[in-house]
Amino acid sequence: MLPTASTRLALATLLIVAAGSGAPLGLQAAPAPKAAKATPAKRSITHDLYDTWRSIQGTRLSRDGQWVAYAMAAQEGDGELVVKHLRTGQTFRHPRGKDPVFAAEGRFVAFAVAPPKAEVDQAKKAKKKPDAMPKAGLGVMDLTTGKVETLDRVKSFRLADEGGRFLAALLEAAPKADSTQEAKAEGDAKDAEDQRARPGGAGEAKKNEPGTDLVLWELGTAQRTTVPEVGEYRWNKPGTLLAYTVVPKPSPKKEGKAAKEGAEAKPDAEAPMRQGVFLRRMDGTPERALLAGPGKVRSLAFDEAGRQLAFLSDHAEAKAEAPAFRLYLWQDGQETTREVAAKGAAGLPEGWAPSEHGALDFSKDGARLFFGSAEAPKAEPKDAPEPMKVDLWHWKDPELQPMQKVRAENERKRSFRAVLQVAEGRIVQLGNATLPEVLVNENPRVALGFDPAAYRMAASWDTLYADAYAVDLATGARKLLARKVRFSESLREGSGLLSPEGGFFLQWDGEAKAWMSVDTATGQARNLTGSLGVGFHDEELDMPMAATPHGQGGWVEGDRAVLLYDRNDVWAVKPDGTGARRLTQGREGKVELRALRLDPEARAHPVGKPLVLSATQEQTRASGFYTADLEGTAAPVRRFWADKLVGGLLKAKNSEAVVFTQQRFDEYPDLWASDLAFKAPARISEGHQQMEGLLWGRSEVIEYVNGDGQRLRALLTKPANFDPSKKYPLLVYIYERLSDELHRFQHPGPGTGVNFSRFASNGYVILRPDIVYETGYPGKSAMKCVLPAVEQTVAKGFIDPARIGIAGHSWGGYQITYMVTQTNLFKAAEAGAPVSNMTSAYGGIRWGTGMSRAFQYEHTQSRIGGTPWDKPLQFIENSPLFWVERVQTPLLMLHNDEDDAVPWYQGIEFISALRRLGREGWMFNFNGEKHGLRERPAQKYWTIHLCEFFDHLLLGAPRPAWMDAPVPYLERGKRSVDELYKAK
Repeated sequence: MLPTASTRLALATLLIVAAGSGAPLGLQAAPAPKAAKATPAKRSITHDLYDTWRSIQGTRLSRDGQWVAYAMAAQEGDGELVVKHLRTGQTFRHPRGKDPVFAAEGRFVAFAVAPPKAEVDQAKKAKKKPDAMPKAGLGVMDLTTGKVETLDRVKSFRLADEGGRFLAALLEAAPKADSTQEAKAEGDAKDAEDQRARPGGAGEAKKNEPGTDLVLWELGTAQRTTVPEVGEYRWNKPGTLLAYTVVPKPSPKKEGKAAKEGAEAKPDAEAPMRQGVFLRRMDGTPERALLAGPGKVRSLAFDEAGRQLAFLSDHAEAKAEAPAFRLYLWQDGQETTREVAAKGAAGLPEGWAPSEHGALDFSKDGARLFFGSAEAPKAEPKDAPEPMKVDLWHWKDPELQPMQKVRAENERKRSFRAVLQVAEGRIVQLGNATLPEVLVNENPRVALGFDPAAYRMAASWDTLYADAYAVDLATGARKLLARKVRFSESLREGSGLLSPEGGFFLQWDGEAKAWMSVDTATGQARNLTGSLGVGFHDEELDMPMAATPHGQGGWVEGDRAVLLYDRNDVWAVKPDGTGARRLTQGREGKVELRALRLDPEARAHPVGKPLVLSATQEQTRASGFYTADLEGTAAPVRRFWADKLVGGLLKAKNSEAVVFTQQRFDEYPDLWASDLAFKAPARISEGHQQMEGLLWGRSEVIEYVNGDGQRLRALLTKPANFDPSKKYPLLVYIYERLSDELHRFQHPGPGTGVNFSRFASNGYVILRPDIVYETGYPGKSAMKCVLPAVEQTVAKGFIDPARIGIAGHSWGGYQITYMVTQTNLFKAAEAGAPVSNMTSAYGGIRWGTGMSRAFQYEHTQSRIGGTPWDKPLQFIENSPLFWVERVQTPLLMLHNDEDDAVPWYQGIEFISALRRLGREGWMFNFNGEKHGLRERPAQKYWTIHLCEFFDHLLLGAPRPAWMDAPVPYLERGKRSVDELYKAK
């Protein structure tokens, strides 16, 4: 039996708008105010500012802390590289530079140089093929002079981590003779534009594509050596050795045949050509072939000391129909390269071989080499029939068919971790189908393995769990540590759950709301936090699921302690359960403190150095940095504090020089430089200069009381030149809890949602209320929070109650779609990717992962807390579709046909119902876009329409034609918005 109307709408009875009125009960509409006179020197943010607006990206410090480099990247245009000396302020710039990397010795900085935007636009207009599109280049700046030397058409580049005077740059292939012809497909040009030079391996040869020229550039000299036909390349850390593969072009006959058949072109196995793996000493010694001849090569990997090199190749079986890969090892001082693992090798399961898809990783001491193994490839039967294209959905499927499809390629490439004990030449298989995930750290004794098999099906409606095992690196033997560990959280924490010395496994127990440790040798489990008298779980979690932790900050070296977080403080807890110490006193001042790891290579916090902490005051959101003593009893020291969002701390490797950011809603997140004492920080970037002459709003936190009497918080952003005696339009933006974003700066620009900077600059007041939830009633919960927040804001006297709009995306979009069926408070509403019918959405698919959406309703964000057959009334009552006849608010929707999180038929159901009822509604579907808009042209197009919608209904701007006149399918997308983005 359905609930009565009076029961269903108990809350709405208090809050519903009088029929036909644009203002809520008890609130009087006010006439639109006259336009406020802005300071003559300042103007509102307009769309023409976006393309050239710059943000700071790719910040790097030199190892000695003398120099900082970063890119000022334009949204759609030419940026520049900035390199600044932190002591003298001397500054060098280079147009279109980005992705800087300092040479280890500190004299040079290398960086990518993007092609000029005008050239890219012209090439696109000419429909050039990808290989003829403008390509990125490489710049090398000499910091003694600021002089820059360049290379054109660079695919990728690398500097050695720890030393050396050479840079290696892999060039693009030369354009083909017919490259001015029209590109094969529209996507090719996009792919070509994305082929930009980057540090590291991006852009190296895919599959077994022919190699290109590798330039070895001796920095500070004119000496450049070219190595032809290089595919993959790696430096050792000291920069004394360079390994690379040579992949020659196939014979013209084979190349043509492969292209015709759509296959991978292979070099002729009989042809006497230079091919294989080569090693070059950078002291001038001639290159040396480590493995010469035909075959594919994968995964060049040096050890930490740079004296061992491992790689995979199918060279020995290159002529076979389904060649298996083998693992090779070269060691400095040895004459030959050894084959150390192959099909049939002792230690590997029968029929298994090293996998070309498995990563190669040496332990830091070089004693162990980890690799992936899998069943050796088999040739496909030549007479095998063509498979029927059909899916069988089975009630015993461990994963649904869509998830299996999404994961199919990864499953085809799946390998299982094995280890080579280098000195002994002995292989130990660590993982297999019953232990697919094996995590390792630097300890020589034990790895951590997870077996999710027993819980795979339940992940469709719950979360993914796994049984955890200690895996002996010497024998592969397994010891059960814990059952039904929350696997998703374990993977996010990574090997941090295994102590540095391998003695303990750290596990969160959601039912006990406690951190547990398990001795990996004995299997003994201990509750580490249950007796400490404070909660280590998230007290604000309002989803129908087991408690989740505040988190952990990593281990202290030597397994001395692990850093665990309560709501405010950091605790150093001994993993054997013999003691715990609160390192901070955040609870007293409601300050949240969290440990920072400033050395990305450190596996644990060192004992002899201060622990650097981030700190945020819960109510004011003021933030900064503290230091604490890991072993002493001294109180933490506040090093830096500001009424801003402070973060992004980056430390130089060999000095105490640091850079960090400070930002507010009205303060650009520039870079600031200091040391770890944070004395006299200085601003070192000039991004804030872009704000000069622009009207900018300002945010503050307000408190309100929701419908259940709970005191909550909201963000209130007021426009520039705010005058409390005037009446302003109010734009409400919702999701869940948003007040933590008080000081976050938002760069002006197009996107999927509301750009707060733009709307505040154009005269809107913006309200972002926190929302809390009651399980089973997410829609009513939103009503109980949002409407009181609006009413209490209107009561302040500066909001026009007849001009209130609301916007949100995804979960926010759902809540808005629900609310417009319950109240007419809003003059305009925008809902992005909303669920409109929970009864159909429950059984829907998140197409990005292939997962069933059931888990969201039973245990997470959608907060029903059960199934449709257990709680049918809650599913119906919380579904906007069933109350759509009450909608009076003009509703703008965005739902794309490739949405990978919320099936777009949810939007279709609601827009179809509005159309059936003759209610104002519009739904934009950007073909091929997913849950959020990724392509900039789509972002621009949507942003114009979103702004036109609210500006018309809330500011009184002219009504755009699209709101009245449908756009026929054959005319779709023909409106151009480009002129609105051009600089005035």
